[in-house]
Amino acid sequence: MTVYRFLADFVAVVHFAYVAFVVLGWVAILVGLARRWGWARNFWFRTIHLLLIAVVVAEALGGVVCPLTTWERELRVLAGEQAQPGSFVGRLVNAVLFYDLPEWVFRVLHCLFGAAVLLTLILAPPRRPWRKTQVG
Repeated sequence: MTVYRFLADFVAVVHFAYVAFVVLGWVAILVGLARRWGWARNFWFRTIHLLLIAVVVAEALGGVVCPLTTWERELRVLAGEQAQPGSFVGRLVNAVLFYDLPEWVFRVLHCLFGAAVLLTLILAPPRRPWRKTQVG
């Protein structure tokens, strides 16, 4: 395995982790809110989660290809592979992340998901760490 192939697989795993954090994070937030778990209103977790989906929405609205996708493809070419992943890890990760649909479908889905995350943030806002809770 060349170093470029390893790096391409690493980028694919990072990409998968990014997507998993955004999607599963939102599901966990919803479950946590329903069960009244305190961490579901953690300011930093919710802010990072919103920022990550905001980047995806901005890319979708701007028609920008995700840099992680670009880097992975370029690394695969440097490894002497086609732009598709050639290793088990690469195939596994990409089978979950990429589908053969028109680009506009992904733009709409990304924007709808971003709107759902934002709506969750508005309807169930996080606790601000700089506010003191009253003891009484």
